[in-house]
Amino acid sequence: MKGFYKALGGALILGLLTIIVLRTTPKHVYDGFESPRLSWSRWSRWRFASGAVVSEDTVVRSGHRALAITVHSGDCFEAASDDGEATERAELMESWWLVSRTGRAYSYSFSLYIPREFPQISERLVIAQWKQVCEAWRCRPDNPVLAIRYEEGLLKVTRRDQRGTETLYQGSEDVRGRWLDFRFVARFDATKHGSIDATLDGKTIVHYRGPTAYQPAHGYPSHGLVYFKTGLYRDARREQPWTIYLDEYRKDQCPVSGCQ
Repeated sequence: MKGFYKALGGALILGLLTIIVLRTTPKHVYDGFESPRLSWSRWSRWRFASGAVVSEDTVVRSGHRALAITVHSGDCFEAASDDGEATERAELMESWWLVSRTGRAYSYSFSLYIPREFPQISERLVIAQWKQVCEAWRCRPDNPVLAIRYEEGLLKVTRRDQRGTETLYQGSEDVRGRWLDFRFVARFDATKHGSIDATLDGKTIVHYRGPTAYQPAHGYPSHGLVYFKTGLYRDARREQPWTIYLDEYRKDQCPVSGCQ
């Protein structure tokens, strides 16, 4: 029995040290998806159905492989609610120990490929998003604080807080059939100290200063976490399967002097 309590104490100390390391060590993550298997240490499997995310070697941005992310009708279905219509999704979400903390700046870069035959619809379609973690079971509103949307054949970047949604960027050209290289530098903060800078193919598309997180109310904590996910999140309308491709993901926690 004494040995059991000693082992338990050791496990608790190890767990506490792990939490401290995860909270204090700067995040530096890269995935070129060169392995035929998805990295469990970098990515969660909670937001896509079995077989929806696969390694492939046909549509590739760099190296030899990339990911194909496909949503089928009914995948990860969520019924209609106060937040909108019923939805279905196939999204690759970063692992919980890699999520960002409010009040700090992070750089994200990744490449997405939308096939030429991809449908152009007016309904909701989110292809990348940053969401703030709820403290309670249900937050209001429960929308991403930052999102890339593809609607009516156009790219949009939107920001949301308790006051509503703001469009930070809206493109004017057909982006299907080519790789889109995104880079976002974001500081998630409920105060005026928040910021978002974004480029697409090296050209500036967003330069925003102001709140980038929800105020601490309605389930959101005063000091929170923000997680990233990308793929396909759409209104559930019995559509055919859609596929998007992902390659060259990188995330870096910025130093105090800022990201370059």
